[in-house]
Amino acid sequence: MNIAAISRVLLTLLVLASTPIWAAEPKELTWSEMIPADAPPEVPNMTPLHDLSQIGDMESAPAAKQDLPNAPVVSELNGQLIRLPGYIVPLEVSEEGRTTDFLLVPYYGACIHVPPPPSNQIVHVTSKVGVLVDELYQPYWIVGQMQVKPSTSELADAGYQMDAQKIVVYELPD
Repeated sequence: MNIAAISRVLLTLLVLASTPIWAAEPKELTWSEMIPADAPPEVPNMTPLHDLSQIGDMESAPAAKQDLPNAPVVSELNGQLIRLPGYIVPLEVSEEGRTTDFLLVPYYGACIHVPPPPSNQIVHVTSKVGVLVDELYQPYWIVGQMQVKPSTSELADAGYQMDAQKIVVYELPD
């Protein structure tokens, strides 16, 4: 084997060995990037959220209706490894107090006491480890492969799905 052939083989091996390093870095996604640029503007629902005469019994009040359950999604996000910040709304809770099936939403309280955001602002997430339910006031970074795939739950319709590879407490940079 001559020196040129050995050099090509070594260069190829170096490129192959370094590919996972840069390819495994997730894209940091914002919620606005999940709305197509040509999507019509969202018009908020101006009807009352709850019957205020039942203010003492808000937990048993009927869930607020989602305004845009079929909002347009960004198909180019399908298959991308992303990192997205948000709040967790549990769909199921284990006996240990962990949720491994939840909705990720852009603001606290979405889907619970206010109308759910449009479906293109909700990600249905599953996770092997999950999150303790008593930590739901805390925002998190969720890392995983985005799927542009609708899902329906009792709380809201989601336009995206993800199997979380990593869940990390959200902290602002210093």
